[in-house]
Order: sequence, then C-alpha cells, then structure tokens
Amino acid sequence: MFKKVLIANRGEIALRIICACKELGIRTVAVYSEADRNSLHVRFADEAVCIGPPRSSESYLNIPAVISAAEIANVEAIHPGYGLLSENANFAEVCEASHLKFIGPKPHVTRLMGEKERARQAMKEANVPILPGSDGVVADEEEALAVAEKVGYPVILKAKAGGGGRGMRVVRSAEELPNLYKQANSEAAAAFGNGDLYMEKFIERPRHIEFQILADEHGHVVSLGERECSIQRRHQKLLEESPSTQVTPELRKKIGDKLVECLTQIGYSNAGTIEFLMDEDRSLYFIEMNTRIQVEHPVTEMVTGIDLVKAQIRIAAGERLSDILPENIEIRGHAIECRVNAEHPEKFTPSAGKITVFNVPGGMGVRVDTNQYAEGVVPPYYDSMIAKLVTHGRDREEAMRRMSRALDMFVVEGIYTTIPLHRRILQDPDFRAGNFDTKFMERFLAAKDEKAVK
Repeated sequence: MFKKVLIANRGEIALRIICACKELGIRTVAVYSEADRNSLHVRFADEAVCIGPPRSSESYLNIPAVISAAEIANVEAIHPGYGLLSENANFAEVCEASHLKFIGPKPHVTRLMGEKERARQAMKEANVPILPGSDGVVADEEEALAVAEKVGYPVILKAKAGGGGRGMRVVRSAEELPNLYKQANSEAAAAFGNGDLYMEKFIERPRHIEFQILADEHGHVVSLGERECSIQRRHQKLLEESPSTQVTPELRKKIGDKLVECLTQIGYSNAGTIEFLMDEDRSLYFIEMNTRIQVEHPVTEMVTGIDLVKAQIRIAAGERLSDILPENIEIRGHAIECRVNAEHPEKFTPSAGKITVFNVPGGMGVRVDTNQYAEGVVPPYYDSMIAKLVTHGRDREEAMRRMSRALDMFVVEGIYTTIPLHRRILQDPDFRAGNFDTKFMERFLAAKDEKAVK
C-alpha cells in the first residue's frame, strides 16, 4: 500500500479522498490555490502545498506545478478526483514518466475512451448497444447531410472531444443542418481545440442512465449497477438516484455483463462510468465513458456498501478485486443525491461569498459530502457545487422522505444555494412518481414561470 498520496484536486472531492486515505493509513498531501488557502482539504491533509494563483489554469490545471509539489512532498501516487486533470491522458503520462502512480486507468485507455467515436466503436465490437449514427467523424456538411438522411431526423451533432453540452446541436431537418453544423464545429474548436463532430440519432425524451464499474490491474472487471441521472439542467446533473426505477434486474445483468466483456478486452483498470440514453421502450444506448470517479458516486456507495474511493486506491496499489469487494454484491434499498450549488435557485446565477451560517442535517440514512463551514468563503473561480446531500432508505419512498426532511434541516446563509430548488423538485408529483426524463427540468421551470405570470 502507498505511504503517501497527493490529491490533485480541491473542494469536497479532495476532502473525500483524504477521508479514504486516512482510513487506509495513508498520509496525504493537498495542493491548493491562493483562493483555497483556508479550505478544509488543506486543513485536514497531513501536508499542503500552494501551487499558484486562484485561476485553475494557473494552479489546479498547471501540470508542472502539481508534479513539482508531488516531488517536493515525496509522494508515491496522485489521485486526480473528478474534473480538472482527472481525464487528462497527458497528465497521466507525465505521472508515469515521473515515477508517480496515477490513480486511474492507463493513459492510452483514457485517450481511447475520451475520443467518443473510438469509444463507440469499442463498445460496438463488444455488442454493447449504441445509437445509430456516423461511423466516426463526419468530414463536412455534405457528409453530415448524407448520414442524417440515412439515420433519419432528428439527429444530434456532438463534439468528438467534447462534454458538458458544448459543441452539441440537435438537427430536425436538412434545411437547418448546414448552419447548425457550422455552429457546433466552431463551438467545439473554441472549447476543446478540436472541431471534429460525429452524429447520432436523437431521442426526444430520453432518460440518462449510467453504470458504475471497477476493474483491477489483473484483468478482472465488475459492474456495480446503475444510477439514474435524468434530472439535469443544460446537460448538468442536479439530482441522481440508484437504482433506476426503469432498469429491471434482467437488464442490469445484461448490460453489466456486456460492459465487463468490453472493458476486459480494452484492458481497463480502476473506476469508470459508462453512460447511456434510454428510449421510451427502455432500450439502452451507449453515449460515452468517464474514466474517473463521478460526482454522484455516493449513491452507488450507499446501495452497495462499497467505498469506491478506497477501492480506487487499493486497485492502484495492485490489489485484486477479489480482496477488495464482497463475494456477493447486492443492491440494497434506494439512494438519492442532491447537488447543492452556490447559485440563485431561480436565476441560476453564481453566488460566491462568505457563508455566515452552515448547518448540515444528520440522522439515520443521511450523508453530507462538503468542504464548507460557517465563516467559510465560496470563491468565484471554480465550480459552484459546495455540497452533496445523500439519503438512503429501504425503498425510494423512504429515501425521498429523508431527503425532504434533510433539505429542510440544511441551513446555509450568506449566499444563495439551490436547496429551495431541490425542495420543489422533491415535492413535484411527476418526480415522486418516477415520471421524468432529461427534459423534466425544462417542463418543471416552465410550469413555475407560468404560475408566476398567473
């Protein structure tokens, strides 16, 4: 096992990794920007190194600064968390070259799964269902028109190297395709330095389902079931659940077995998440893979009892899954996670500033992952999420009831948060009935605006 690990991240995930390391008897090194000097991940790490000014490009994304901190602190491994450098294959290669263990998959595998059309092909070869679409990149508008004619409208253009909804356009007719192709191409080039696009059939009212996997470095892969991630706004997840009410045990096993086969073939190791769209017939279609721990990993932890972050570290240290996981993995009960963001709950504008009151809920079946506290400051430079509120119950109804009362007991003053928004979502009849898809928030917010006008 490692003696010392550097956490190349910030916020609640950095603190989450520190917790896992402490339980494993591993010393930790935090890196921080000048804006995060008083962050809890700095306080609770065994050592801390300032790596630059507030902006991520000059600190958390500064690979030479992170590697220098690792060498100064004499660590053996680096955990990248999520976001920032977590899916940067170049960073993983630099870690290897510097004789530092990157807690994640090998660089070539990260690169393979990060290029969406190559990932699609890998899944297709393993008989994992994928959406009908282009065979790789569409070279120009003419080819895009030909593919769309074959697939049938509506279609969606996606950036080859993209994510977060950037470089993405829904096309409903041949007439609008050329202009939307240009828009998506330009946006992708600006956001990712790569304007290449591919095309898929567009599902009008999909659900977003993702599967959690773990793989060791000895060729063993397991699937830990799925998460429901359909409650989104502008392609950003707000609330997640496990398991999905729409995935049967038979479908869970069928897709899980195919993913195990595929990821074994490509030599995947460590944690990963495979994302799918589900159509109205409950058919699942692969869309992309995230080669890291996910923000929403706690809901899987709550229903399986498996500490995914500790598993990541133990896998990177060379342990086998048979020594890490229980012999029989079961999904028990239901878990829900609400992402609490420092944003206005109606305008969705950022709300940086000093927190004057911070009271987190507790009680049976409640978990709060956060790096914030009373008198803490939310800086304006980073992602707005300040906490993850997770509840677990014997079934979905109990998990929802616990979430509702936990939201009522979660008090944050001094800044705006999305807690009031989550309260309203939990009260919505369609949400409570499980009647939703990725367009739920559009309808939910439109209905609220309509009531306000009346």
